[in-house]
Amino acid sequence: MKILFVLHDPPYGTERTYNGIRWARQMLEDDVNEVRVFLFGDAVAAAAAGQKTPDGYYNLGNMIRGLVSRNADVGCCGACLDARGINEENVVTGAHRSSMKELATWTMWADRTINV
Repeated sequence: MKILFVLHDPPYGTERTYNGIRWARQMLEDDVNEVRVFLFGDAVAAAAAGQKTPDGYYNLGNMIRGLVSRNADVGCCGACLDARGINEENVVTGAHRSSMKELATWTMWADRTINV
């Protein structure tokens, strides 16, 4: 199954983006699934490189790298990155600057779209 996750919330302060990433990771446990994750709005900060979190606290940058290592595609809304002063060089390895055009293509690709 081809699954698109669209995440909107900030990386910290709520657990919606954290749980969306966990859900995407779980869907990759079944080797027949393909997963793509699109980060909108404040969720693009989840892909920021160099996050420093307290010991024992989840780090969404590391979690996104884990998704990418399992062949998930992770796109970050370009306009959202710009609005937050995050350039493409400052996102974790494997995540990329994306666009509404790519999101539209991914939406058509997906069997299921999960909007978190």
